[in-house]
Amino acid sequence: MTEKPSSEVVLTDTRFEDFDLSPSVLRGLEEAGFSQCTPIQAETLPLALAGRDVAGQARTGTGKTAAFLLAIFKKLLSEDSKGPGPNPRAIAIAPTRELAIQIHRDAELLGKHTGLRFLLAYGGVDYVKQRDEIADGVDVLIGTPGRLIDYLKQDIYNLKHIEVAVLDEADRMFDLGFITDIRFLFRRMSPVGQRQTLMFSATFPLKVTELAYEHMEEVQTVRIEEEQMTTDRVTQVVYYPANREKLPLLVSLLSDEKDDHTIVFVNTRHAADRVASVLKANGFNAAMLAGSVPQVKRQKLLKRFRDGDLPILVATDVAARGLHIPDVSHVFNYDLPQDAADYVHRIGRTARLGATGDAISFACEDYAFHLPEIEEFIDISLPVMQHDPSALPDLQSPPPRKKKPRPKRGGDGGRNRGRRRN
Repeated sequence: MTEKPSSEVVLTDTRFEDFDLSPSVLRGLEEAGFSQCTPIQAETLPLALAGRDVAGQARTGTGKTAAFLLAIFKKLLSEDSKGPGPNPRAIAIAPTRELAIQIHRDAELLGKHTGLRFLLAYGGVDYVKQRDEIADGVDVLIGTPGRLIDYLKQDIYNLKHIEVAVLDEADRMFDLGFITDIRFLFRRMSPVGQRQTLMFSATFPLKVTELAYEHMEEVQTVRIEEEQMTTDRVTQVVYYPANREKLPLLVSLLSDEKDDHTIVFVNTRHAADRVASVLKANGFNAAMLAGSVPQVKRQKLLKRFRDGDLPILVATDVAARGLHIPDVSHVFNYDLPQDAADYVHRIGRTARLGATGDAISFACEDYAFHLPEIEEFIDISLPVMQHDPSALPDLQSPPPRKKKPRPKRGGDGGRNRGRRRN
């Protein structure tokens, strides 16, 4: 569900009802609990609703998704729109499956009274179902680059009727190597000047700016500048454990924080599996979220975590961007990220829309050398917390994994494998 702004968040005096939005859209906003705009919404909506190309930058969790969805609704429900047809009139491109799913969820919530048809295209699940639904017609297509291109090359749909194109988390597109795919999609859309293009991101490095000028017309850039990269509502600290102390220290700290909603970030799938297994062996209800986890299982895990049934999620950076999970109380950087910007995105999972939270980082033997870069990036020296190695708990080891049976070889012991058969 789209996050309802907290009374503690800095909202503007601009109200959604101040804009020329259709009654169906205003009804969806009201039912979702939206009344006043966040700064990024207040700054971008006057431009976007007027049909201008907009590049918007604001810290994660500040309402960028609602801003571009309202612009899509405005355009597709206007008299200037070409009207429904078999091909999408708007497209929203996201770097990850989880973000695409979240955008779709928000679109259905805010736009449920508009009569528009919102569909998803992302890998890992429902290949034929997604393909057939898109072939039946769609107004707003939301997806990840790979699956969008797959269906496009099969002529399941075309992009010649696109009236609004959205690129969300543009900097992440570069990080994940999608920029060639993005250019492929843009070049098959209606020309610049005949479509509205909206680009949103938490950071706007030069490469993203260049992309904006390449595929947008008279782009209006909106930056919601923060005095600092991270919010004061997040209490940030760092510990310096030896590698062997990391798991006992994590268990000790988690034991002190009962009934909390925690994400533990690690850098590799192997580390995620190890940490989650040890936590479960020591009495914690934890699960692992990584790119190797099948998509259906990932969605179920995220739903359990979002609903509060799963208190601890151990995740790689697949979960660091774009996930609107309310009430995350603690973020642990079990491994310090190797990119300073990822630190900001990770701890942005907590203290969202006015709440408060804690970010605890471990500067261990393997990753401590990334800390100076992180502190320079956020312009803060993280307070150092002390721990007593002798007071750390002894941990229960996870049970050994059952080995999968190896496939039986043929009677020749596999000696003839690969030989030409008559």
